[in-house]
Amino acid sequence: MRGDWRASDSLPEGLAAYRERFVAHLASVRGLSVHTVRAYRGDVTTLLRCLADSGHDDLGALDLPMLRGWLGAQHRAGHRRSTLARRAAAARTFTAWATRAGLMASDPGPRLVAPSARRGLPAVLHPQQAAAALHAAQCGADEADPLALRDHAAVELLYATGIRVAELCGLDLGDLDQQRRLIRVLGKGAKERVVPYGVPAERALRRWLEQGRPALARSHSAAALFLGARGGRVDQRIIRTVVHEVVGAVPGAPDMGPHGLRHSAATHLLEGGADLRAVQELLGHATLATTQLYTHVTVERLKAIHDRSHPRS
Repeated sequence: MRGDWRASDSLPEGLAAYRERFVAHLASVRGLSVHTVRAYRGDVTTLLRCLADSGHDDLGALDLPMLRGWLGAQHRAGHRRSTLARRAAAARTFTAWATRAGLMASDPGPRLVAPSARRGLPAVLHPQQAAAALHAAQCGADEADPLALRDHAAVELLYATGIRVAELCGLDLGDLDQQRRLIRVLGKGAKERVVPYGVPAERALRRWLEQGRPALARSHSAAALFLGARGGRVDQRIIRTVVHEVVGAVPGAPDMGPHGLRHSAATHLLEGGADLRAVQELLGHATLATTQLYTHVTVERLKAIHDRSHPRS
């Protein structure tokens, strides 16, 4: 039984067909992102490879002992708890779909238990570090360099709104309401939300739209808000690199990408007195439990301040 996630992508024809039907369901019916669908496909591939290696080519043999054996092999291979938890969730999603589709007589998935993932506290910037990082981006925004203007506007908007990097790169010009300082964001599961942004982000966006974007726009640029050097929609990898660079310019700041700015924005909102449900709405979290992670960050910070400052800490 194979525990390596790099198990061959090749499967017997029948099992491969089931996998592709499942992937199509995730993309078209559930509306999951490309990255999420890719992760599910990889996890289900390892599961079906395990089934094929045991001499079966139909889903009827995918029972609870086999699911447990598959997960146990990955545990022995040294995979992290978070990885095991994700793969167990993928397996449960797959068996639930297969049962509804009439490919399995009963669903063993609900009885598959995996170790819960330990959610570590995310690294966040202190407000002074965030200000320094944004200042570094602004100082680099030479009006003669459209890419520098783009980078400054992108970093300001990421921190101002807490949106995901994929959401930022997917923005169109029509999603921007400059008069009311609002953006319309298409989040996970194709869920739409409206997020406000502040004056510094508004200024950076105006400079980008008036002086930067026209210099990069081409006939194929269409309506994309942020453009790459060749005029197409900017790639997420470019924005990740930009964030790492501007944060890296701040002494003592933890290394982080766009998601770190998202964590920081959420933490600073809560520390500033924002309501938890309002932050949930701004971030586009499906459940309040996800947003509550940031309350733990603020508590940890308060404890650290107490330990440093209180005479009887």
